[in-house]
Amino acid sequence: MPRTNADHEFMTRALALAERGLYTSTPNPRVGCVVVKNGAVVGSGWHEAAGGPHAEVNALREAGARAKGATLYVTLEPCSHHGRTPPCADAVIEAGVARVVAAMQDPNPVVSGSGFERLRGKGIDVAQGLMQDEARELNIGYATRMARGRPWVRMKVASTLDGRTALANGRSQWITGEASRRDGHHFRARACAVLTGIGTVMDDDPELNVRYVETPRQPLKVLVDSNLQVPEGARILAGGPVLIAAAREDKAKADALRARGAEVLVLPNPHGKVELPELMRELGRRGINEVHVEAGTRLNGSLLREGCVDELLLYFAPSLIGDTGQGMFRLPELTDLAQRIKLSIRDVSRIGEDIRIIARL
Repeated sequence: MPRTNADHEFMTRALALAERGLYTSTPNPRVGCVVVKNGAVVGSGWHEAAGGPHAEVNALREAGARAKGATLYVTLEPCSHHGRTPPCADAVIEAGVARVVAAMQDPNPVVSGSGFERLRGKGIDVAQGLMQDEARELNIGYATRMARGRPWVRMKVASTLDGRTALANGRSQWITGEASRRDGHHFRARACAVLTGIGTVMDDDPELNVRYVETPRQPLKVLVDSNLQVPEGARILAGGPVLIAAAREDKAKADALRARGAEVLVLPNPHGKVELPELMRELGRRGINEVHVEAGTRLNGSLLREGCVDELLLYFAPSLIGDTGQGMFRLPELTDLAQRIKLSIRDVSRIGEDIRIIARL
């Protein structure tokens, strides 16, 4: 069936509803749904939290008997399997919906087209692909975890215009302005985990939580600390779950950290450092969709070198430090410009007095 302006309008509404689950739906996808009868919305809903009703169920409950013969707009293929809740495809069928317009197919191999097949098998007209790019962007972490077994990794860096993130002595608070810090907390809040390195903890003693954005949950804090150097009084260990990735066993220190509520995971690579790709796979196994990195030049460089970064979130302040300051990424010396890491610029925005660039590898 041809797509109409009304289809775009109602799918836009469904996407706006899906975004309401930006901070809460993890590890599940962010999904919105509207039920339309005779050109009017008769039911709407979104997936608020794992274990709770899915978007379709919430929308159909609101629509009630009016769902019979209606069109259902949903940002993700209705599920066809029993998880924490029954299949949404069955709820759509039982409600008597005549047409389903879905933005994207569910990348979860347990579903991946079977929801659409079940609907079509019951005579429901199914159209898919409307505003698919927008739906995928909203769920880029979920899609990445399903396709690659690891989260979408977004690396945030705040620097001067000459690319310096700290003074030579490690001090970096504050290079960018308050508006940028608030904006950065939006990205922290949408992430399932915030990751940093021991260098940042020793230099800045960050809390690494979400403060500038109202959120009902705090992301998991992940610390890469090869030699378990983190002080037992470090602020990162307070207020919320912490996962520490180490490269060697140290039972006494690990026990002390566990007493503070942290989990210690030993993942060594052949060089005595943390095996970063395996850490990302482990986070994927734990249902982590998006990782927000706020680390120093060494860990930033290691994550880039080992193929663990998908997106850069760069804030540039209108100031200069000079060559004595610390850089953004410690990378091997290049001998040819063809060896450069190439990026695709996705967005350039003014945030207060600073410039924000979003780029993808």
